[in-house]
Amino acid sequence: MLDSIPDELKKTGGGSLIESPLLIIKDAVVFPKIMTPLLVVQPIDLETIDAVYGNNSDLIIVTQQTGADIPTPDDVYKIGVRASIVRMLKLPDGTANLLLQGHERVKIVNWLQTDPYHIVQAKQVEAGLETDGAGELALSIEAQMRAVMALFEKCAQLHPHIPEDALIAANNIDSPGWLSDLIASILDLNVAVRQEILEITEPLLRLQRITTVLARELDVLELEDRIQNQVQQEVDKSQRDFFLREQIRVMQTELGETDGFQLEINELRAQISALNLPQETRQKAAKELSRLAAMPPLAPEVGIIRTYLDWLLDLPWTEATADNLDINHAEQVLNQGHYGLQRVKERILEYMAVRAHIDDPRKLRSPVLCFVGPPGTGKTSLGKSIAEALGRKFVRISLGGIRDEAEIRGHRRTYIGAMPGRIIQTMKRAGVINPLFMLDEIDKLGIDYRGDPTAALLEVLDPEQNNSFSDHYLDLPYDLSQTLFVTTANMVDTIPLPLLDRMEVIDFAGYIDQEKIAIAKQFLIPRHFEEHGLAAGSLVFTDAALQRIVRSYTYESGVRNLDRELGRICRKAVRKLEQGRRLARTVTPQSVERFLGPPKNIDSFLEKEDEIGVATGLAWTSGGGDVLFVEVSLFEGKGALTLTGQLGDVMQESVQAALSYTKSHARQYDIDPAVFENTDIHLHVPEGAIPKDGPSAGVTMAAALVSAFSERKINRKMAMTGEISLRGNMLPVGGLQAKAMAAYRLKIKDVIIPRQNKKDLAEIPKPLRRRLNFILVETLDEALNLVLSDPAPNSDAEQTTA
Repeated sequence: MLDSIPDELKKTGGGSLIESPLLIIKDAVVFPKIMTPLLVVQPIDLETIDAVYGNNSDLIIVTQQTGADIPTPDDVYKIGVRASIVRMLKLPDGTANLLLQGHERVKIVNWLQTDPYHIVQAKQVEAGLETDGAGELALSIEAQMRAVMALFEKCAQLHPHIPEDALIAANNIDSPGWLSDLIASILDLNVAVRQEILEITEPLLRLQRITTVLARELDVLELEDRIQNQVQQEVDKSQRDFFLREQIRVMQTELGETDGFQLEINELRAQISALNLPQETRQKAAKELSRLAAMPPLAPEVGIIRTYLDWLLDLPWTEATADNLDINHAEQVLNQGHYGLQRVKERILEYMAVRAHIDDPRKLRSPVLCFVGPPGTGKTSLGKSIAEALGRKFVRISLGGIRDEAEIRGHRRTYIGAMPGRIIQTMKRAGVINPLFMLDEIDKLGIDYRGDPTAALLEVLDPEQNNSFSDHYLDLPYDLSQTLFVTTANMVDTIPLPLLDRMEVIDFAGYIDQEKIAIAKQFLIPRHFEEHGLAAGSLVFTDAALQRIVRSYTYESGVRNLDRELGRICRKAVRKLEQGRRLARTVTPQSVERFLGPPKNIDSFLEKEDEIGVATGLAWTSGGGDVLFVEVSLFEGKGALTLTGQLGDVMQESVQAALSYTKSHARQYDIDPAVFENTDIHLHVPEGAIPKDGPSAGVTMAAALVSAFSERKINRKMAMTGEISLRGNMLPVGGLQAKAMAAYRLKIKDVIIPRQNKKDLAEIPKPLRRRLNFILVETLDEALNLVLSDPAPNSDAEQTTA
């Protein structure tokens, strides 16, 4: 015994306390007057029922409200039921199966024993009166019972697990409390709701609560029944459709007519057998065809599988064109289509020579070429000529603006409307596995939340990996190793280094005037004559006229604008012929202006005379080389520095470095150091609408600053380029060939470059090297002594004219 019985509890309700063993159950509630089956598993519970069943006595049953393995008094509900064991069956595994008969509600008031089993003291929970003095049910209780029975009958009709015997038993009960307990034990309620009903001692309140529970249960059952009916109707319709289709198929077979869907399946099977597919692809196609054959023709998956099979069977897996390895023929084709560009032509001819020399072409990896140069220099058209020289098909896609990785790798088939990526789509269009595949504008790929397309291109352009390229839609390895990839770009700065490392970069620097004139004579003018219906010789362009067009009406590295201007002249000539007006057969420099109007570009952008604080520099842009002028103006102030002209961060840092060098070497150039504190500086780079960046204008900015502070003029006909350090060293720069072209177009003869760029002079075409004087310097002092008026003696600059 744990505690003595308090006196106040013995007097509660005027009744005596019940002392009895306690059985704690989980996930169930036993109700009074209801027989409940129960499986006993726990050793302590088995001890309890052995003690009770052997003495033919009652026990108290309560429900555990927590998940504790060894329940304490705080883990069980206080309200339970006094019950007796009607039948007990011991099972071979040591457990026991009980049939319990509930008697009355009780409330635990004291725990007397916990070992070897629980013994508690409880008192009967008094129930309210259910009848009036005459022994008849109150009218309110009778009405409530009828409402409960009506709801219970509806639930019994919809619920498959409420037996008919339960409905009969409920109809024969005249006690509202008993009726509530019976319905609560039959319905599929959770433990909390059942315990709540058990703890309601007033019969009318208990009847009202069970009414609410029945109403909610009926709503759920009606909704389930409605859903079940809809599903059954769909199933019945599908079964009906399947039955009718089978009847149609049988009737068509009897009449000798063929099933269209089955005929399509047979055609696909024959196509798979006829094609020379890789083993893995053949197995995948056969598997998908088996799935398709097992489906009804109107199933939603049919279209998806059929589209996938069409892609598998339409792709070229082994079909290839034979390469034309005649090197002389290839050289003739390349020369007929393009002027100059010797480096790329030599690279293609070398590849063809090796292909012709080896026995197994699979041993030779296809090169991945990247043509880099300004617009209009013939990068895309050269790709077509290479394909023609090799006898391969030419396909091209533009990568400009692509931001989604799925554009390259495709979408997975789980998505609606999924398709392969543009690589596989283009290979299907080519029809062979060894086309010349041009990826245009590779430097204009973008990146956003949908992935990085450049990362997907790493596998495409890597000869070590592209023999098993994985497209998300196909989900099969595809061999791209026999494809000759050629990419084009205007500049390499925006191409990620891992992708750039996989490509062989070939620069297209642009054309000098003589090359543009030769291209116009050999290619552009004959093509315009053919397009405009002009006979050969009906219009003659002199070299001087072409020179005037190039110099005064175009300002570019390529020949695209030159091509447009020649087209304008041909159109005006045709119009004169059609109107019967007199046409001069020879186009001279004087007649060019009558055809094209006033010149768009003056002969020279240079100032008429040398000035203080204005330096001539060279820049490298996506459109080729350009001449850059740096202007410095000084005025009284507090030493502030103003920068205009849309200068980028790197260019602004170059200005700071140039200014620091100027201050540290002020006395060397006869500049008073005190002047920097009282002078504001404004550095401007014209064409302010165009953003500018890069370190190569460092020497130009330093020259403009030193000139402005020392009041020494700068030689305007001497252009310069080079990055500088704080110690005054000249560091190498890129894009030298394009910058040299810009200097040549502006008739500048002398170009100052860092000595470390001497190795890059070999890349500049010989005609251009002969027309320019490249001056190699190691320090900024050497460059300043060359460009400033009254240069200091003992300049160690090295001049080279090739």
